[in-house]
Amino acid sequence: MKFMLMMHGTAAGFRELSKWKPEEFKAHIEFMIDFAKKLRASGELVLAEGLEMPSSAKIVRSGEDGRAIVSDGPFAETKEFLAGFWIVEVPDEARAIAIAAAASAAPGPGGKPIPIPIELRAVGQAPKV
Repeated sequence: MKFMLMMHGTAAGFRELSKWKPEEFKAHIEFMIDFAKKLRASGELVLAEGLEMPSSAKIVRSGEDGRAIVSDGPFAETKEFLAGFWIVEVPDEARAIAIAAAASAAPGPGGKPIPIPIELRAVGQAPKV
């Protein structure tokens, strides 16, 4: 089964990052890199990426003539946003939950784990036609 684990962040949380000591930020990033390496080594990682801040996001729609209509997005007032994600392939939801919990324990100031919210969703399968 494939699951997408989505790491959510907040604008306030990202502002707090500027207050972290450089070694605390480095430890956090190293945790994320090592976490991806462990999932890759176990054969469970399909894809993992961090995302840029929402200020760089675009919303794209098809116009009547088929041309792209591009606007800034999603919304300037967004308080929570998708900060990064993992796609894993695991035997069952229980394993996906365990992986999400481990990701949520990334270290923050003083090395203390920060309970990052991780949304877990199964990857849908198209009906056979």
